[in-house]
Amino acid sequence: MKKENVRLNALRAAFPFTIPIFAGFWFLGLAYGIYMNVSGFSFWYPMLMSLVIFGGSLEFIAVSMLMSSFAPLQTLLVALMIQARHLFYGISMLDKFRGMGWKRFYLIFGMCDESFSINYTAKIPEGVDRGWFMFFVTLLNHFYWFSGSTLGGILGSLITFDTKGLDFVMTAMFVVIFLEQWLKEKKHYTAWIGLLASVVCRLIFGADSFLIPSMLCILLCLTAFRSPIEKAGGLS
Repeated sequence: MKKENVRLNALRAAFPFTIPIFAGFWFLGLAYGIYMNVSGFSFWYPMLMSLVIFGGSLEFIAVSMLMSSFAPLQTLLVALMIQARHLFYGISMLDKFRGMGWKRFYLIFGMCDESFSINYTAKIPEGVDRGWFMFFVTLLNHFYWFSGSTLGGILGSLITFDTKGLDFVMTAMFVVIFLEQWLKEKKHYTAWIGLLASVVCRLIFGADSFLIPSMLCILLCLTAFRSPIEKAGGLS
C-alpha cells in the first residue's frame, strides 16, 4: 500500500473518534479566545498560545499570569502543578509510542487529556497503521483547539455572552469516554481502582489538590496488581 493511502486510511479511521472532541474544543476554544479578547489581548495571543502551549486549563490561567507582575518561578511551579498529570500519561504511553519514529515527538508534544484517552483506549481498525492513527488523532484535536481559539479571538470584539458553565462540556465528554471503556471491558477492576482512588484522595486532600495524589495512587495500584488484573482480563 502506498504511503499516501496509509495516511489517508489512518485519517479516515481517526476522524470519527475525534468528533466529540471537536464539539468540546470548539466551544471552549471560542470561549478562551473571547476571554483573551475581553482581557485586552489581540487574537494573535490565543492563536499562538493554542498552537504552542496546547494546554486548555493552563492557557486559561495564563491570561491572569500575563496580566500580573513578572514572576517566572511562580509561573513555572503553577504550570507544573496544573500539567503534572501528563507525567502519568507519558508513562502509560511508553510502550504504545515505541517504534513511532519522528511521529513520537509530535505525539509527546500534543498529548492532551483527550488525545491520551482516545489513543490509549481506542480499538484501531484492522489494516490501519497505529502510528499514523495516533498522529492524526493528536493533529485533529490540536487543530480543533487552535482553530476555535483563533476564531474566538477574532470574533471576541463582536460577540459577547456569558461563558459560565461552558467548561462542563469537557466533563460530560469524559463521562462518555469512561462509560464507553466500561462497556468494552468484561471486568472493571481498573475502573473501580480509578473511581475509589479519586474519591478517597478527594476526601483526604480536598477538591483543589486531589488530582496528583489520585494519579499516584492509581499508578501504584495498577503497577502492583497488573499481573492479576491482566490474568483476569481486566486490562484492555
